[in-house]
Amino acid sequence: MAAPGAEADPFGSYRSPLVSRYASPEMGFNFSERRKFGTWRRLWLYLAQAEKSLGLPITDEQIQEMEANLDNIDFKMAAEEEKRLRHDVMAHVHTFAHCCPKAAAIIHLGATSCYVGDNTDLIVLRDGFNLLLPKLATVISRLADFAEQYADLPTLGFTHYQPAQLTTVGKRCCLWIQDLCMDLRNLERARDDLRFRGVKGTTGTQASFLQLFEGDHDKVEELDRLVTVKAGFKQAYLITGQTYSRKVDVEVLSVLASLGASIHKICTDIRLLANLKEIEEPFETDQIGSSAMPYKRNPMRSERCCSLARHLMTLVLNPLHTASVQWFERTLDDSANRRVCLAEAFLTADIILSTLQNISEGLVVYPKDCHEKIRILSQQAAAVVKQEGGDNDLIARVCADSYFSPIQGQLESLLEPTSFTGRASQQVARFLKEEARPVLIPYQSKMGVKMELAL
Repeated sequence: MAAPGAEADPFGSYRSPLVSRYASPEMGFNFSERRKFGTWRRLWLYLAQAEKSLGLPITDEQIQEMEANLDNIDFKMAAEEEKRLRHDVMAHVHTFAHCCPKAAAIIHLGATSCYVGDNTDLIVLRDGFNLLLPKLATVISRLADFAEQYADLPTLGFTHYQPAQLTTVGKRCCLWIQDLCMDLRNLERARDDLRFRGVKGTTGTQASFLQLFEGDHDKVEELDRLVTVKAGFKQAYLITGQTYSRKVDVEVLSVLASLGASIHKICTDIRLLANLKEIEEPFETDQIGSSAMPYKRNPMRSERCCSLARHLMTLVLNPLHTASVQWFERTLDDSANRRVCLAEAFLTADIILSTLQNISEGLVVYPKDCHEKIRILSQQAAAVVKQEGGDNDLIARVCADSYFSPIQGQLESLLEPTSFTGRASQQVARFLKEEARPVLIPYQSKMGVKMELAL
């Protein structure tokens, strides 16, 4: 039961923490009601402008009236209309018409609900990718700087989370960067593969527009092209049902889920390294690691990334199921699900990229501890430890054996960890030069801002 006055109290009802706690203002706006319905009105304007240019009886005055009211949205009236009509698109047609009485008759002319609904979704998805890509590029850039700085610093490698051969801190970081470079290319591809739904009518046949233009197929195709260009797309889907194929949503959320997997792996590694006292994420001066154990320095940013990345990875199941159950030209059981999963996927991806950028800008390495650990662990006498249960005394045994006396003076250098890191340093340099740095070139102008987290 709602508390008295809960309607007016922003803390009196549930708010998604994706928006209230974490997401950037720009991504929050991208999926906002104002952005959505403002885009609907712009799509109606594009349609009217294109129809007028192709000869339909639409006046300059009607166009000007629509242009003057693109952002003059009476949300209260729209909500009342939707409650009465049980139809969100027609509610907003009526609301737009109320402030554009001269244009009322030509708003939404020949279109179906998916003209505004699906086309707006495609615009928002495209713009969502455009927000994520510079952030991903920035993370890659910060980690590339880190990898370059620590390209030569030896560290113990692990396979099966058991001590293995040595690598370097920079080489391990390049494993993370390589995955993120794959994600960058995948996000770019998914964005560039997006097309506009265009003007297709109720079942995708364009029958209503063919009727408007009295059977002129060329004008219908030109209408589709004009509106597509006005919306900023190079191409429209040639074939649709009532909606664009819901396989498109699968492609979009698949690349975001894959990004989530990459970030989960990176932040899991950081959490494990924090336990080994080799690497720590940033820790603020007044930050409290534990209410009961003030000495703790918990990797809370990495833990947040892992927590939200799991959510992001599971969201792709929604469009998979939705695409599989769309009957014939369309069923409406996609709508409510898509309202949730599409926005949440981009909001979550935005949050974990911002958080990972903050982590990557403040990673702390403990070279001395790391170096000493390498000198001990990398020289383990496994047989002595496991078979006899004794301490690791390999170095003492070597030094005490007269057989090795000719190289006593060289033992220190022979046991130097950098002797066992192979070509790690050279691999880092080549990878950063040939693969990591080049993919960042298109984003250079957007990578200068340091990420500060509010929470």
